[in-house]
Amino acid sequence: MARAQAQAAPVRRSQLAARMPVTTGIIGVNAVVYVAMCFSGVSPFSPTIPDLLKWGANSGMQTLTGQPWRILTSNYVHIGLLHIVLNMWCLWNLGALAERIFDRWTYFLTYTTCGLAGSILSLWWHPLGVGAGASGAIFGMAGALISALYLGHLPIHPQALKSTLKSLLSFAGYNLFFGTVVPGIDNSAHMGGLICGLILGAVLAGHLTSSPDERNSWRRWVFIVVALVLLLAFRFVRHAALHRPIAG
Repeated sequence: MARAQAQAAPVRRSQLAARMPVTTGIIGVNAVVYVAMCFSGVSPFSPTIPDLLKWGANSGMQTLTGQPWRILTSNYVHIGLLHIVLNMWCLWNLGALAERIFDRWTYFLTYTTCGLAGSILSLWWHPLGVGAGASGAIFGMAGALISALYLGHLPIHPQALKSTLKSLLSFAGYNLFFGTVVPGIDNSAHMGGLICGLILGAVLAGHLTSSPDERNSWRRWVFIVVALVLLLAFRFVRHAALHRPIAG
């Protein structure tokens, strides 16, 4: 019996991964980065700021002066075991819903652009700080799901829709409040991701049940526009930070 259960477990895990390929892939990349950090000598519980910066964390001193790729890589760098476990647990639960509402490319692009938006707002809010973690992208997925479910006219039972929206709003509200009372949490990244997600979900909602060709065409144009907006936002933040007067 024990042997049969042991054989069944990998099958169930593989089936679950097949149903949630985007979520599984994103979590896998985060886990690989965290493990690689630990094997390189970084503390698994309290990595130092130099360690975080070495692995791609977001910081105005670097990001705004020649290393813009950090607004992306910082979404896959975590500040210790508790940080990554909490973020990946939230992503797993949100991802289970996102994989059913969005197609794979829409999910991945939404997650990525919301993470970028969170990083950019974080730079504007505190350009001298150091930020890392997937929470901006995760908040963005919550926002996108809220808008998509509310505006998308999806074939979901009204009671189930109401319950799901209540859970998503509670998640966003509680965690934003939590970020205001606990030191060290970058609520600006949360807000940047959430706002981007709410907008993306609203823009995409009307085409979620369209034909694949129409949905793909709409998605392509939406994310081209979003990429241009994020580029302009980054340039604005960089200009503002580099010309901001230094307090004496």
